[in-house]
Amino acid sequence: MTDDLLRYLESYLTDNRKKLFQKVLNERTKHFTVVLEDIYQPHNTSAVIRSCDIFGIQDVYTIENEFTNKISRHVARGSHKWVNIHRFKKDTDNTIPCLDHVQQQGYQLIATSPHIDSTYLPDFDISTKTAFIFGREKEGISDIIKERADGFLKIPMYGFTESLNISVAVAIILQYVTSKLKVSHLDWQLQPSEKREIYEHWVRKTIKNVDMIIDHYLERN
Repeated sequence: MTDDLLRYLESYLTDNRKKLFQKVLNERTKHFTVVLEDIYQPHNTSAVIRSCDIFGIQDVYTIENEFTNKISRHVARGSHKWVNIHRFKKDTDNTIPCLDHVQQQGYQLIATSPHIDSTYLPDFDISTKTAFIFGREKEGISDIIKERADGFLKIPMYGFTESLNISVAVAIILQYVTSKLKVSHLDWQLQPSEKREIYEHWVRKTIKNVDMIIDHYLERN
C-alpha cells in the first residue's frame, strides 16, 4: 500500500482510532507466539485468541488435523480481527509442517504439559524467542510434539486437580511471560516494517466497503 493510499484511507478513521492503533502496536510482540494443536471446542480457541490480543501476542498458529478451528464471536469479542491467525489445515498431518514453519521463524518449541518433567513457569527463561504449544483439551500434546519440543513448561499447581482448562493455562502463561518481557532489556517490540504491515491490515479491517473505496481511489489517481 502506498503512503498516499494509506493517508486516504486514514481519512475514514477518527483520530482516536488511529492513536489507539499506534498505542496497541507499540505493545505488540512477536517474541512469543502460541501454537494450538487440534483444539476442538470453539470457545477454547476463541478464548485463547482473545488472551493473545489482550497480552500483545500478534501471531497464533493452529494445527487442524482432526478438528477445524471455528471462532465463537461471542467469546472472541472481535479479537480475531487484530491477531494474525496462521491455519495449517490441509488434508494431511499438519503438525510437522506447522512446527517446521514456526522453527523457520526463529522460535524454540516449548510444549506445555503438567505430566512431564518440565520447567516451572517462574523459572522459565524469557530471553529466547519462543512458541508455546498447547495440545488437545483432554489428551494434551501429541507424541510428535513431545519428540520435536526443545523443552517443556508447566504451571505450578497445589490442589487435587492436575490440569487447567487450556484457555486458562494460556492466559496464565502469557500474562507471566509478557509481564517479564515488558520490564526486560530485550528487543521485544515489532520492527517498523511489521508495524506498518499490521497497521495497514487493521485500517482495512476497520473501514466498511474498503475494497470499493480503494477501487474508487485508484480510478481517480
